This record gives sequence, structure tokens and C-alpha cells, in this order.
Amino acid sequence: MADVNRGNRPLSPHIEVYRWQLSMLTSMTHRITGVGLTLGAVLVVWWFLAASTSAEYFATADAVLTSWFGSLILIGSLWALCFHFLNGIRHLVWDTGRGLELESTKKSGIVVLAGSVVLTIVTLLVI
Repeated sequence: MADVNRGNRPLSPHIEVYRWQLSMLTSMTHRITGVGLTLGAVLVVWWFLAASTSAEYFATADAVLTSWFGSLILIGSLWALCFHFLNGIRHLVWDTGRGLELESTKKSGIVVLAGSVVLTIVTLLVI
């Protein structure tokens, strides 16, 4: 039977209830970068397919990806890849039962954020 007393039930906690912490930010960013990597991969696959289709179609795809907007998307995808990779390593370490103390999670979160920016910059400089 339906619950007729729904108005008196407590609300589930949500993002506005909790105080923001670094582990919250890295967790949400990890999920967002996972989706973003998929979208970036679709653009790269589109570029490869255009290259195998015709010169005119490749010129169009290449113009999109080498424009300022395309470059911004590709650089963002590169950062997302670096962040997702480093945070994945962090999660693998957590799976072993290490680094779960509050201070360790803060330090590893800072390392992941800073490391992803450094790796992105180094990769762009090498390319």
C-alpha cells in the first residue's frame, strides 16, 4: 500500500547539506572526467574516420579540431586523461587498504590535482 505519510519523512541529505571536502571534489571530478574522456574520444575517432573517408571531409574535421575551440576541447581531454589516470592509481592504492586516513586522503588529492596539471603542461610542451 502507498505511504500516506510522505510529508513527515526526513529528506535525504544532498550536496548542499555537506561541507565541501577535497575528496568530494576529486570523486565528482573523476566521474565527470570519465564521461568527458568518452566525448573527447568520439571527436578523435571522428577525425580518424574523416581521414579515411575523403580529403574534403578530413579538411572539415581537421578545421574543427585545430580551431581554438577544438584545441580547447583536446587540451581539456588531455587534462581529464591525466586526472583520471592519477586518481585511478589513487583508488587502486585505496583498494589495498592504504592511504585511507583523513590526512593521507587530503595529501593524495592535492597530489592528483597538481600532478594532473603538471602532466598536462609537460605533455603539451613535449608535443
